[in-house]
Formats: sequence, C-alpha cells, structure tokens
Amino acid sequence: MADDQEVGKLELLCKQLHEASDGVRRQEAEKALVEFQSGRSAATLTQCQLLLDRAQSSYSQYLAATTLTKLVSRNPCTLSLQQRIDIRNYVLNYLATRPKLVHYVTQGLVVLFGRITKLGWFDGLDKEEWAFRNVVGDVSQFLQGSVDHCVIGVQLLAQLTAEMNQISESDANKSLMKHRKIASSFRDTQLYDIFQLSCTLLRTALESSKTLNFSDESQHGLMTNLLRLALNCLTFDFIGTSVDESSDDLGTVQIPTSWRPAFLDFSTVQLFFDLYASLPTSLSPVALSCLVQIASVRRTLFSNEERAKFLSQLVNGVRKILQNPQGLSDPSNYHEFCRLLLRLKSNYQLGELVTVEHYPDAIQLIAKFTVESLNMWQFAPNSVHYLLSLWQRMVGSVPYMKATEPHLLETYTPEVVRAYVSSRLESVSVVLRDGLDDPLDDVTVIQQQLDQLSTIGRCEYAKTCALLVQLFEQTAQRYQELISARMNNRSQQHSIEEIAVLEGQLTWLVYMIGSAIGGRVSFNTSDDHDAMDGELVCRVLQLMNLTDSCLPQGGCERLEVATISFFEQFRKIYVGDQVHKTSKFYRRLSEILGLNDESMVLAVFVRKIITNLKYWGHCEQILTRTLTLLSDLSISYNSVRKLVKLEEVQFMLNNHTREFRVLKEGGPPNSEHFPFLGVGVSVQEMRSRTLFYTSLGRLLMVELGEDEEKFTQFMLPITSAFDSVGRLLAQAETPVFQAEEAKKGLIGIARDLRGLAYVFNTKTSYMMLFDWIYPTYTGVLVRGVEIWSHDPQITTPVLKLFAELVQNRSQRLQFDVSSPNGILLFREASKVICTYGSRILAQGDNIPKDQMYPMRLKGISICFSMLKAALCGNYVNFGVFRLYGDDALDSALHTFVKLLLSIPQSDLLVYPKLSQTYYVLLECLAQDHMNFLSTLEPNVFLYILSSISEGLSAIDTMVCTGCCATLDHIVTYLFKTVHQKSKKGNVDLESDALVRVMKHQPTILQQMLATVLNIIMFEDCRNQWSMSRPLLPLILLNNEYFGQLRQQIISQQAPDKQGAMAQWFDSLMEGIEPNLLTKNRDKFTQNLSVFRRDINDSLKGPVTSSGGGSSSEMMTS
Repeated sequence: MADDQEVGKLELLCKQLHEASDGVRRQEAEKALVEFQSGRSAATLTQCQLLLDRAQSSYSQYLAATTLTKLVSRNPCTLSLQQRIDIRNYVLNYLATRPKLVHYVTQGLVVLFGRITKLGWFDGLDKEEWAFRNVVGDVSQFLQGSVDHCVIGVQLLAQLTAEMNQISESDANKSLMKHRKIASSFRDTQLYDIFQLSCTLLRTALESSKTLNFSDESQHGLMTNLLRLALNCLTFDFIGTSVDESSDDLGTVQIPTSWRPAFLDFSTVQLFFDLYASLPTSLSPVALSCLVQIASVRRTLFSNEERAKFLSQLVNGVRKILQNPQGLSDPSNYHEFCRLLLRLKSNYQLGELVTVEHYPDAIQLIAKFTVESLNMWQFAPNSVHYLLSLWQRMVGSVPYMKATEPHLLETYTPEVVRAYVSSRLESVSVVLRDGLDDPLDDVTVIQQQLDQLSTIGRCEYAKTCALLVQLFEQTAQRYQELISARMNNRSQQHSIEEIAVLEGQLTWLVYMIGSAIGGRVSFNTSDDHDAMDGELVCRVLQLMNLTDSCLPQGGCERLEVATISFFEQFRKIYVGDQVHKTSKFYRRLSEILGLNDESMVLAVFVRKIITNLKYWGHCEQILTRTLTLLSDLSISYNSVRKLVKLEEVQFMLNNHTREFRVLKEGGPPNSEHFPFLGVGVSVQEMRSRTLFYTSLGRLLMVELGEDEEKFTQFMLPITSAFDSVGRLLAQAETPVFQAEEAKKGLIGIARDLRGLAYVFNTKTSYMMLFDWIYPTYTGVLVRGVEIWSHDPQITTPVLKLFAELVQNRSQRLQFDVSSPNGILLFREASKVICTYGSRILAQGDNIPKDQMYPMRLKGISICFSMLKAALCGNYVNFGVFRLYGDDALDSALHTFVKLLLSIPQSDLLVYPKLSQTYYVLLECLAQDHMNFLSTLEPNVFLYILSSISEGLSAIDTMVCTGCCATLDHIVTYLFKTVHQKSKKGNVDLESDALVRVMKHQPTILQQMLATVLNIIMFEDCRNQWSMSRPLLPLILLNNEYFGQLRQQIISQQAPDKQGAMAQWFDSLMEGIEPNLLTKNRDKFTQNLSVFRRDINDSLKGPVTSSGGGSSSEMMTS
C-alpha cells in the first residue's frame, strides 16, 4: 500500500515536471525526481517496476527506464546477478507485449537493455553458460513478429552495438582495458552475426521495396533502424583506436579477417548501392554512410587480385551514381557522396585507381561533378573540403605512381582550379547584393581550402599562373581606374559599390596567389615555376603599393589580411635558406620591381610592417598577424642578420615610441601616432605590445653584445615612460592623480618589458636589463600592484613580467660569486607575491563564479608560477634568509599557503593552468622545502594531501606525474623521519608536526595507497614508473593496512583465480627490504612491472562469477 502511494506521488511529480506551467512547481518536481533517481534502497527497484506496470503516463514509464539504467550502471553495482537477469527479462517481455509505446519510452528501455547486457557480459550462470550473451536468440523472437516488433528487435541490436562501442558514463570509473575486453569479446562472438543478419534483412526489404510504403511511420522506422544497425556494425571500433571524427577522411576500418566472406561476396557492396538507388532521400544518406565505411575497409583484408576487383566494383558504383545524379541534390546525400569519393583515394593508391576498367570515364565524371559543385558554392559548402582533398591527394600521388596507364589529371585539374577561382570571384558580387554570409569572413576555412588548391594547381602550374595573372591584371587595372577617380572626387555611388566588389575579388586573388606560392614546398619545382612565382609576386607587390598609398583615406581590412597571408607564404618559400638567390624568381623581381637581392626584399617586408603598424593599430587581426610576421622574420638566423642592417629596422630600434616616425621612400621621416603604442587605446589593443618588443629585442640582440650604451639608448623611450608613470603614482593619494593615464602607462610598460625579458636570454643582456630595472623601477611596479590589486588588467601584466624576470631561461641567471643579485631578485619577487596576495585575500569571496578565474585565480596561478620559477631557478641559496633573519622566503611561502586555502579544492583541477602551476610548485616544495611543509598546520597539510590524492586520478598526465613525485618526496620524508627517530630510542615522535598529523589521520595515506594500487592494477596507467615510486614507502608506512587490502582484493576474485592473485602479491614483495635505498626501490619497480603484466593478462581472459562484482570494482576503501 505504501509503495502504491509513493508511486502515485512519483506519477504526479512526472506530470508536474512536463506539464506544469508554474516554473517553481517544475523545479520542485525536478528536484524530487532527481533525489528519487539517486536513491540506493531496494524500494527503488520495486517502485520502478510498479511505474512500468501501472503505465499511467509515458513520463512515468520513461522515469522508470532511466532510473533502472542508473541503478545497473552504478559502480560498484548494488544489484545481484539474478536481479539484473530479472530486469533484462522483464524489459524484453515488456517491449514484446507493448510494441506501440511512445518512442522515447521504447528508447529508454532499449538503452537499459544495452547497458545491462554490456555490464554483465562476463557474468556467468556457470562455467558453460553466460548470463547475458544470447542476444541474437533473445531478439529473434521480435524479428518474427509484426512490423512494430521487428522495429523494436532491430533497435535492441543497434543500441547494443552502439553501447559496446562507446565508453558510457558508467565506464568512467572503470578502466579502458575493461571496456576493451568487453568490446573485443562482443566483436569476436556476436558482431559478425549481427552484421550478416542486418544485411539479410536489408536484402529482404530491398526485394520488397516496391511494395513498401515509406510514408508509413512503422515501415520507415524499420528501414531506418536496419540501416543504422548496419552502420553501427561497420563503424565499430574493431581494434580500440577510437579514431577522431574530425579526421574521418583518414579512417581505415580494421575489419577482422573472419569477415572476409562478407566482402569477397561482392553482393554486399552492391546491396548498399542498390539501397541508395531505391530508397527515398530520408533514408539513402545512411546507405551512402555504409558505403563510406565499406570503401575504407583495410587493404590487407584482400589479396592484390581481390582488392582490384573490390575497387573496380566501388568505382563502377560511384560511376553509376554520377551518371544519374538526381539523388545528389539532397544535401545529406551530397555530403556522404563527397566523403565516399575521398575515401576511394584515402584507401587506394592512384596506381590502383588508374588500372580500373572504367577509370577514364569515372575521372571525367568526378571532374564534372567537382566543377559543378564548386560553381554552386552556396550548396553544402562544408562538403567542398572532401572534393578538394580528393584532388589534392591524387595530384600529390603523381610523382610516386608506377602504373603505366594515364592518370589524366593534367586534363582535369586545370578545370577544377578554374572552377574554384572563378566561382569565388563571382560569389563576391552575390554576397554583397543579397547580404549573404561572406566566405571571406572564415579565414580558417579559406586557409584550409587554399592549402588544398595549392597542390592541385601545381599539376599544370603554367595554366594556373596564366589564369591567376589574367584575372588579377583585369581586376587590378579596373580597381586602379576607380581608385584614381575616387581620389579625384569623380566617383559615383555605383563606382563605390564596384570598388567593394573589386576589393573582394582582389582579396580572393591575393589569397590564391599566396597559396600558389606556398604550394612550392610540396612539389619538385623548376626554374620556370620560380619565374612564374616571380610574376605573381610582382603583381601583388604592385597592388600593395597602390593600396598603401590610399591608406590615409581608408583601406580594405580583408584585403590587408590577405596581403599579410601572402607575405607569410612568401617568407616561408623565398626568404631564408630555401631558395638560391640566383633563381629566376629573384631575376623577375629585379627586372620588374628593381629588387636585386634578399635585403631589398626584406626592406619591402619591413616597410609593409611599419605601414600596418601605422594605419591598422586599431584592427586586432591585422596587428597580430603583422607582428607575428615580424616575429617570424626576427627568429630566422640568416634573415635577422640582414634585417638589422636595413635602415628601416635601425629606425624602428631607435624610435619605438608612441610618436613613431615612419620612413617614406624619397622623403624625410615624419611623426605619426601609432595607436597600439599609445595610452589612448583600450587595454585589449595593448596586448600586442609584448610580441612587438619580443621581436625588437631579438633584432637588438644581434649586435648588442656588451654595448651598454646601445642598450641604454634603446631603453630611453621606456625609461621616459617609466619616469612619467612613477611621477603619476607619487600623486596617487592626491586629488590631481591621473589614474587612467598612469594605469595604461603601467600596463604598456609591463607588456613591453615582458617581451624584452623573454628574449634577453644571455647573462650579459639579462644583467643589463636587471641593472636597469632594479632598484629604480621595481618599486613603481609594486606600487602599481598595491593601488590596483583588484584590477587584473594591471596585476596580470605586472605579475607576468616578474614571473618572466625570475625565470632562469637558458641559464641566464648566473650571478657572480660576490653578487647579491639573486637574493635581491627573489626579495622583489617575494614582495610582489606578498603585496598581491595580501590584498586579493582582503577582498573576500564576493566574486561571481563566472568571474572567479579572471578576477582572482589567474593572478594566483601566475604567483604560483613565479614562486616555482624562483625556487627552482638554482640561483639563490635559500638558507641565507633564515641565517640572517630575512623573512622574504617565509613570507612568500606563507602567502602561498594562504592563497591556496582560499581556493576551493574542486577548482584546482577545473582550471588547467591553475592545476599545472600549483602541482609543479608543490613538487618543488616537496623536493627542496620539506622542512617548511612539515611545520604547516594539520588542516593545511591535510588539504595539500587531499589535493594530491585528487591529482593522482587527473586526466592530465603531467599533473598526475607531478603528484606522484610530490607524494614520493612526502612519504619518503615521513618514512625516514620515523625510521631515524625510532633508531634513536626514546625520542618522542609527536614532536614532529608532520608525523603527528599522520599518526592522528592515518586514513589519508591509506586511501592514497589504495588509489595508487587501484590505478596500477586496473586502470590505463600511462605513467607506471612514476606511480611505482611512492607506492613502496606507502606500503612500508602502512604495512598492516596493505595486508588487509591484499586480502580484500584476493577474496573478491573468482575462486579459481584467488590462488594466482595471492602468488602475484607474494612476488610483488619478494626480495624487498624495509628501506628506501635506490637498489631496493629499483627492485620493487621491476617487481611491480611483472605484477601489472600478470594482472593485465588475467583480465584478458573471461571471468565467471555468481555475484554482481567484477575484477575492476574491488577497492572501496
């Protein structure tokens, strides 16, 4: 009676959740139902059955199905084997007697069946009979019934196949190895039979397709599920590689050898081509998806002769589709067909394709299809990638082809290139006229397509260049005419619109010319090709001169982005060591533009960079890409030595102020304002300053040497700015304080100096910077942190600057024996950390959750990084601080502790940058400063140990490995402390704070011992060596608990495996002495490797059990 009342309440809650108009009532109902689903009592199972039996509403039925799924998915499972068998049988019977349930209820029950079958796959009734493996037998009864029953039967098989192939939420706490064990067994015992069954049913449906009524929901649903079942079989992860879907064009289907008969019988392939031809467009895309997988079957499944026949059938099927392309007007069909075309080349060599009987006809049809697709640029634009990739791979294979048959690519690639180029140029006017999404706005997609086009165009490069030159000259000439008219105030409205169209077309052409030049690296090129590249480059440079001359009146942002992209390709191919300077490329530049050598070409680069800095400082994309180009030039060993000899570069080094004077050819320097270097811009626009000064620093370093006067001269603008900010901050407490100017000035200086500090990686250059900044200006930076500690726009750049200054990059912090600079540097870092820490902690916790990282945690993370770099830099003897009573070290460490305690432990692993800096710092402290850690308050040390315990299971391997090293240092210190003091006899171990904490809280180390052992034994442990190091001291410190854990694990094994497990544990500790000497540790690590191997081998075999437990669900303590 009580159960009936509870079930009635649940039914009412379900109705309220889905039908109530009152939001508060819906929330209350949702909360109550979530609480019900999280229940673990036996009553939950009974109530779920009652909900299904009563069937008052589809909502309550769905609740029951999802609750049961969660019950069977829990780890460890609280249901006995018999209970799970009963649930499985009940679900099958329920579906058989109620074939017309609401679709989401049916799906919920089908998911439950799949989950319970997967999780119980290795549960046996006895040694001869498995509890959940008679899948096809259970489902066959559905397949012999009505259409509705058939649909349910196919759904059960499709869902089970999908369930076996994915790591569900229930597997999150299991090892990947356990999942693969189940999936492999299913693959070997059931999957082929299920695939054959799906093909048989599809053949039957195909034979009666003329009588099928696809407008009937049941018949359409049956066909959908049959195709989905076949696709699930073909997309199964046969070898556990989990191919990323984003790279599906590279996937090879690793069909088992036992499946050979299905693919040697070519009727299987023909079946799916026939299905595509017969089914409506709502179903046919899935048939094509199956063909995509079939075309990707591994090559080694066939002999050479068999492979040729198989490929011939695929090509003929594709040819017939292209001969009757009506179905391809559907976007889904079109997309899958494009994928199918690419898979033909991905899985087969060009030499094999050309030997196919109808290859000439097929390649002609594919070329025609590609040209038509490119011309219809608005239709399914996401599918173009596959077509361009197909042609790119075919052209890329030409040099390696050994077959004598003609590949005919020289005939069709020019058509493809022309179609792409012309269609993109024609799209500009349509986009502007109709207000469509502009393809030019997606730079990433453009770059990907042009990379593919660069290879395709190199096949008949003379034709590609001739096309580009012709179109470019026509467009540029008209553009120049209209620009001249505009400058003479003769332009009309239609001219302005035409200019916009021409700028869009020139943007496409500049992108294409850049990609054509970039394609040189992927092909063996000749002098003639270099001369053609020279022709293309000259035209772009001439256009650039025209557009730059118009910049005072305004410019085209997209055209400038394309020009920078062109310069990036130009630099990679023709600047540096890649090309002889006597090549025809440079001869053409000399003949047309008078650029006689690489230095003159570099001058063009630098002048363009300066022009962009002058006019495009407000545009983040252009500014960032321009500065990246400057950075790339400054990194090149040969180029940078030529760059510093250029007048333009020397001018930049001597005049890098906000009033930046720019050289004009044939004229004197003039003063111009550069937005991103000034204070009249937003803080966001100032972010590029670090990259700018990184590049300037590299250029300065080339000839700096020990020339302090040259360094001082270079630093004059920053010195002046720093002095100005210092004067402003001195007025901080007065009414005349100019806060905004001081704030932006300090941000700019911090970003500038960080760029310089990054590249000053020699002892000499770093010491020049250090002597310049300390002690004159470090106080200004600290004062800025004091005033604006609440504002990350200031604190972040300043903290990052200090984090860079204390970084011993390339061993640059090698101070003289008599120099106190290392200590002085650490004191300044400590001062910054303490200043920031004390003020950020004083602000309290009233920060919104979504602002927690940028407002607080980011700064704390940088402080952790700074402290770690200083502690591990090996340029400070930290014993000096305590010896002379200097509290800089203690203050920094105690600030670290306070900052750490202000962070919720859950956040440590939520934010990757924070977790990395914290765990690396903690490892450093455990390695070199255990004396400090051992004096911490118990709650602090327990917090640290708890964070280590969480980190041991982190997904990030670096965090996990760091936690292992930290734990090793801590438990080694503990073991040595206990061991040494016990040797001395009557010594009170309680006098050591760390030992006292561990004595009163032994469970934390015991939990870590269980965690580490569980990971090594049952999980996909990628850092076994690191895990092994703390395990031995943990065992030695918790010997009694280890014995209990050992017995618990052994007792939970199947009876026939308990003896073997006991033997493996004995072997693990064989020859291990109770000490932590290196020889003993290495012996334990070797034993552990053998131990883990034996466990893994055991898990690969089937385990029969009469209970609900499994071998990977043993550690509950």
